[in-house]
Amino acid sequence: MKTAVFSARPYDRRFLEEARDRHHGGHAGEFTYFDVALDASTAGLAQGFDAICVFVNDRLDAPVLQALHALGVRAILLRCAGFNNVDVAVAQQLGLFVARVPAYSPEAVAEHALALVMTLNRQTHRAYNRVREGNFMLDGLLGRTLHGRTVGIIGTGKIGLATARIFNGMGCTVLGFDPYPSAAFEAVGSSVSLDELLARSDIVSLHCPLTPQTHHLVNEASLHRMKPGAMLVNTSRGGLVDTDAVIRALKSRQLGHLAIDVYEQESALFFQDLSGEIIDDDVFQRLMTFPNVLVTGHQGFFTAEALEEISEITLGNLRDFSAGVDCPNRVG
Repeated sequence: MKTAVFSARPYDRRFLEEARDRHHGGHAGEFTYFDVALDASTAGLAQGFDAICVFVNDRLDAPVLQALHALGVRAILLRCAGFNNVDVAVAQQLGLFVARVPAYSPEAVAEHALALVMTLNRQTHRAYNRVREGNFMLDGLLGRTLHGRTVGIIGTGKIGLATARIFNGMGCTVLGFDPYPSAAFEAVGSSVSLDELLARSDIVSLHCPLTPQTHHLVNEASLHRMKPGAMLVNTSRGGLVDTDAVIRALKSRQLGHLAIDVYEQESALFFQDLSGEIIDDDVFQRLMTFPNVLVTGHQGFFTAEALEEISEITLGNLRDFSAGVDCPNRVG
């Protein structure tokens, strides 16, 4: 079994190899690592491989899937939970095996959401830079006490639930909205309608998958229904947010703060060192001009524990494909 790993970074190689050596040995076969993302222009690299392993910004639309199938690829292993970048219907038509990592260390993403909120609320990122320059003035660093504030969690699955537990433990009132309510959520928060959540929450945190129904869930209308001056946090998928509408809400002061770990056009930016380049994404550059906006480069998942779990489950999915047995993580 030969597997091509796309969008591979040094940490991907490290954790996949460690997982293979620890539990899977030679049964996992041979891995070849490519640092480029998978799309129509790079699909040819999969020539001679039985399987490919991809990440969130790799493109697996119909043309790419057809090209992979023609090259002999029969399995697609996602190193992530979301599969909005895969044309599942076409994959099924071609008989391709597609499996994901449905849940990995939900606490990792939940803790990053908290870090974004705490950093932006208390402006520790700005304070850090000031102190390094010998400026110990506090003007412009005024925050709000989170204890007693209302936090709205949109999507109360495993990550949303982990986030809710954190904020509940900090003394916040936690509201949740999910079309498929979680019974476990009721122990830490109250399930309400989306409109009520938006109207009451001081902080709104997104923890839902990107589907046709949730695309631009945060838009002109929903931003207008939010509590004036509220904070919006997105650690899920960039496509949940209409960035142009968010910029207008920031300019009008309807939206008080924005913290994002994902961005709708992130595939052209994230997981790359562009420090010596001109970034020609005008929308992203406009976002970066706001002092009340905090952006991180899709690092919510990035803990040793999460990477270990991702690698273990990915290799388990490969083992199921190789053995021809049912895979609980198969998509479609």
